[in-house]
Amino acid sequence: MQKHLSSQFDAELNTVSARVMELGGLVESQIGHAIRALSQFSLEAVETVAALETRVNALEVDIDRELSTIIARRQPTARDLRLLMAFSKATANLERMGDEASKMARMVRSIIETGAPRSLPTTDLRVAADLASGLLHKALDAFARLDTRTALAILKEDDLIDEEFDGFVRKLITYMMEDPRTISPSLDLLFIAKAIERIGDHSKNVAELIIYLVEGTDVRHTSLEDIESVLR
Repeated sequence: MQKHLSSQFDAELNTVSARVMELGGLVESQIGHAIRALSQFSLEAVETVAALETRVNALEVDIDRELSTIIARRQPTARDLRLLMAFSKATANLERMGDEASKMARMVRSIIETGAPRSLPTTDLRVAADLASGLLHKALDAFARLDTRTALAILKEDDLIDEEFDGFVRKLITYMMEDPRTISPSLDLLFIAKAIERIGDHSKNVAELIIYLVEGTDVRHTSLEDIESVLR
């Protein structure tokens, strides 16, 4: 992280950075328990996700308050302001990933409570969930190190999750057509699949923030080829 004349400012930036990473760790844990809930149809894991959601929301509010205080007190410009805005946007994306994990857990609870058949294609869904979880882990690591090369790789990997989602939807439609009794739990699984896809999208957003922070270039809605040219 860039050094400043004010050591206090450096300390404030380091504190916020550490709290963003702490938030990321909580969300990673939340997603991990949501995946366990899906894999094992575990109500215990569902409850753990709900408990973590409270901590995630509280920490997100604290970070937002800290950032507002720093901006008001320091009135940063240029790269410093870009850094603080990146922290703010990363925090928002992490909180939304936590929301998606909570949505997954709620849908698993619905499947359990309705006594739905367990012959649905949940294995395919777990593959996508593991991909999304791995993408978040890479995004957090890249954000901590401001690693634009890893950020670029994350943008490419997000396409794999989208492909898994499309394939899963096709398979789910087949299940519902063959056995109408699976329609209700299949719709729950569809919501879970969409939540997983959104976790991948938010991880991609964090990767784009890394490139924005390092290069000063907004690469949203930019082709991968053009992003690669920016990073050369």
